[in-house]
Amino acid sequence: MPADQSTAMRYRRFGKTELQMPVITCGGMRFQHKWEDIPMGDVPLDGQANLEAAIRKALDMGINHIETARGYGSSEMQLGQILPNLPRDQMLIQTKVPPSADPKEFVEKFEESMKYLKLDYVDLFSMHGVNNEEVLDYALRKGGCMEIARRWQTEGRIRHIGFSTHGSCDMICKAIESDEFEYVNLHWYFVNDLNWPAVMAAHERDMGVFIISPNDKGGKLYEPSEKLVELCQPLRPMEFNDLYCWNREEVHTLSMGVSCPEDFDTHLDALERIDETRELIAPIEKRLRYEVDSICGESWGIHWSDGIPEWEAFEGGMNVKEIVRLWMWAKALDMTAFGKMRYNLLGNGNHWFPGNKVQKFDESRLLETVSENPFAQRIPDILREADAMLKDEEVKRLSES
Repeated sequence: MPADQSTAMRYRRFGKTELQMPVITCGGMRFQHKWEDIPMGDVPLDGQANLEAAIRKALDMGINHIETARGYGSSEMQLGQILPNLPRDQMLIQTKVPPSADPKEFVEKFEESMKYLKLDYVDLFSMHGVNNEEVLDYALRKGGCMEIARRWQTEGRIRHIGFSTHGSCDMICKAIESDEFEYVNLHWYFVNDLNWPAVMAAHERDMGVFIISPNDKGGKLYEPSEKLVELCQPLRPMEFNDLYCWNREEVHTLSMGVSCPEDFDTHLDALERIDETRELIAPIEKRLRYEVDSICGESWGIHWSDGIPEWEAFEGGMNVKEIVRLWMWAKALDMTAFGKMRYNLLGNGNHWFPGNKVQKFDESRLLETVSENPFAQRIPDILREADAMLKDEEVKRLSES
């Protein structure tokens, strides 16, 4: 049954910010009308009504953290039509602006955000897309964007500074280890546990940990394969993933990018079962991992990524680690639709999703590059099979489509 307003929201201390963060965040990436700035008059009345209904439902459920970004098109502007009418001191508002080589551009984007949101301050401000060392340098260099953000913090325009990232685990850890940030927005969930060392590094520094896109990049769980549905019983795949993430105390909130109010319902259902988390997820996780190892090979699930370097190390910039990961879930759990969605972004995602699809490669050179992987001899054939299984029409990032 869909959760109702009696569902009790849970809150976790968001690291050193000391904010009480709901375990569900209202993400503002999918309920906007356009992926570009437009006049408010171009937003259909029913579209704005849908957004307002989503925000009000979130608040009714105790989901008081609302997250958006300058890069989310009309999201900030549309939110700004309702935020002044809501109790500001009962909400945690977050927006994100990418660091820029030119600090003036960074300032201009922040001022646009504040103008659209119609706010005097935001509770959480993220350096958006700290995905590589160049962008991190834009933030942290002398005279760079962090110095400006610190000034805004002193002025009371922002309360806490963090960063969002789609980068490699090593890259994320480098940003965390700078000790300049109070929280991090990153990817980590059942189908992608590669960033767990970064989660632990953030935990060790008492940083808030915010999980990005658990439903979409976490496996396209709104359109799960029949096999995944069967193996996740008695939970739905989204419920299993929610509980899997909440089971780790180092994780504080999951961002639910809702397109309509009803998109919260499955997650509220999961929340009702949070006290049963361990006994519910343990048999499901065991089944899923058994299926992976039975199809992909003994100990595959534990060791598949060992010794595979990042995409820069490979001929043609092939993102071998990502391709092998997508092959694994398509092969073992029939998550082919998810695999196609992600695979066909390769080559089009710049530093948000770097590297390329399978290219023509020298097999001996490839084997030398992955020689420390226990499944190294299989990787050339896995890459060929992945390309045949997943290659489809090219996909663009949502903000570019």
